[in-house]
Amino acid sequence: MIKVENLVFNYPKNDVPTLKGINFDIEKGEVFGFLGPSGAGKSTAQKILYKIYNKYEGIAIVDGKNLSDWDNTYFEKIGVGFELPNHYLKLTGKENMDLFASFYSKKPVKSIASLFEMVDLSDAINKPVEAYSKGMKMRLNFIRAIQHDPDILFFDEPTTGLDPVSAHKVKQHILDLKAAGKTIFVTTHSMATADEICDRVSFIVDGKLQVTDTPKNLKKLYGKEALNVELYNGELREFPLKNLGRNEDFLSFIQEDDVKRMHTEEATLEEVFIQVTGKALKV
Repeated sequence: MIKVENLVFNYPKNDVPTLKGINFDIEKGEVFGFLGPSGAGKSTAQKILYKIYNKYEGIAIVDGKNLSDWDNTYFEKIGVGFELPNHYLKLTGKENMDLFASFYSKKPVKSIASLFEMVDLSDAINKPVEAYSKGMKMRLNFIRAIQHDPDILFFDEPTTGLDPVSAHKVKQHILDLKAAGKTIFVTTHSMATADEICDRVSFIVDGKLQVTDTPKNLKKLYGKEALNVELYNGELREFPLKNLGRNEDFLSFIQEDDVKRMHTEEATLEEVFIQVTGKALKV
């Protein structure tokens, strides 16, 4: 669905390019994530793909057509959830949605009311957006991006400013969109969010992609295949996962006392990021 080759972008006043020849592809129906700290180039890559920035080097192909060859019908195909809320504050939530819906030829598949209900904003549908909290504005961002039923969605830090319950719901909605066949490009510095929703991820640091793979493969590759076991008597030991059920030392150990806790030594995605890039994640 999306293929990028040797993409380079340089902001006019910068001496060094923000994107330094990156290559990636996103399959139809995939949730693909760019993970990295602020300033790494995540949002810049998205802005090229939704045609905010046009002066780039390299090739970007979307749905079989060079990005530069798409006319305004491209915007019928895509939906964008920006990192920062950008609404008309004096208008109500519904008026904002109606205004943006008027830009598209395709009628919304779902009613405005059902979209507001989906993100728990029904009570605020007729309130001016200036009265919304940041989290409410982010949820309005989300439903505005999907209301015209686009095939491709770009979400930039989709859970920023959301409480845990709202963040969980938005992540589930993204998975529902994937199940409906949508192609989704997410940028985030939240490794936990990426781990939950992304089929594949790329680590981006200083405008370069360091690695691309599934979260599961990355955690397996850079983690340890071992089980950490702690007993209530305070004893703590580590055992290899291979042939664990036939490991006499393990079986003997867990008979010494009740097990207080046990967990595998699988690396977290953030630990993998640090190992791969040599950098701690800073937002």
